[in-house]
Amino acid sequence: MWHMEDVLDVYALPYDPKRPQVCFDEHPMQLIAETRTPLPAQPGWPERYDYEYKRNGTRNLFMFFQPKGGWRHVKVTQRRTKQDFAECMRDLVDVFFPDADKIVLVLDNLNTHTPASLYETFEPTEAKRILDRLEFHFTPKHGSWLDMAEIEIGVLLEQCLNDRIPDEETLCCQIAAWQKTRNEQKATVNWQFTTLDARNKLKRLYPVISKSS
Repeated sequence: MWHMEDVLDVYALPYDPKRPQVCFDEHPMQLIAETRTPLPAQPGWPERYDYEYKRNGTRNLFMFFQPKGGWRHVKVTQRRTKQDFAECMRDLVDVFFPDADKIVLVLDNLNTHTPASLYETFEPTEAKRILDRLEFHFTPKHGSWLDMAEIEIGVLLEQCLNDRIPDEETLCCQIAAWQKTRNEQKATVNWQFTTLDARNKLKRLYPVISKSS
């Protein structure tokens, strides 16, 4: 359970602009176009869509989320390879938090989420430069719910992406508008689950230590 307690300890830390805490996650998005024009809403009738549709491929959404800063950024890519992950880490260091001493990063243990991905993408000197600015904290297996970026993705899907989206341009425009509003509001997650809560409520997950007499 040390992965869980490690992440919860990160969430308990006070806000420090020199050590920003950032949660990271990703989500696939299906692009779906209409084959017929939807019928507009009328009194007593909502807008109606035809059951037929056209698949226009998928995109990947990378979510960067800084809960204590009320900031998020969504990057749309065609894939979620090791190289895409490495590029996200470079963005985190050079674009989003260039003045930070160390970025405290919470993410799940997907096989692409490793320092090795940076070495497979960049020259060793560049990979190490980026990694020296990052501090990784991984959620436990089957514990991705501990990553607040997953919660923020849920908000994005509910508030912004719950209708059919036909193409990448529309997807990016809708996400940009949602992101701008959320950032202006400094919206965040009211996280209240602590290490003490975990030890009390998830006792079954902890090993039983027998005491010798």
